[in-house]
Amino acid sequence: MKQLKLCTIIGIIFVIAIGSLAHFMYEWTDHSFVIGLFAPVNESVREHMKLVFFPMLVYSIFMNSKFRKSYPGITASLCLGIITGTLLVPLFFYGYTAVIGHDAFALDIADFVLSIVIGFTVAYKLAPSRLLKRYTLPLCCLVCIFLICLVIFTYSVPAHNPLSDG
Repeated sequence: MKQLKLCTIIGIIFVIAIGSLAHFMYEWTDHSFVIGLFAPVNESVREHMKLVFFPMLVYSIFMNSKFRKSYPGITASLCLGIITGTLLVPLFFYGYTAVIGHDAFALDIADFVLSIVIGFTVAYKLAPSRLLKRYTLPLCCLVCIFLICLVIFTYSVPAHNPLSDG
């Protein structure tokens, strides 16, 4: 459990660092189409969900390969953590903007970090349990649906898109 905790803390730091860098990648690569699929192409809330989703997905693949024998429920718990962290980005954003009436850079950063910490905490707390093991396939499918939607909606934004405000 100590090794899982350390790996989780490293994961939080990794996702914060990579997500922060990813925020600027599209500009740094002169608007690369491919980079835009995985990094925000604008300041919309939907695009900022990528900052949590993709780095957390990459790190979760590493964690899953490292711990799947020791923690049979880790795949499902990591998937739930990714989904939780990603969905918290718009939830926190629209929550705090409803309260204060506008967006604030410091709160956007807090939203990003808190979403990551909570996502990894969910994965860490549930990994030792076999509770989610039977939901592994549906949770993995849901992560795949998130991936497909985040990629497709980058350049093909749905007509009614409540997550386009930023």
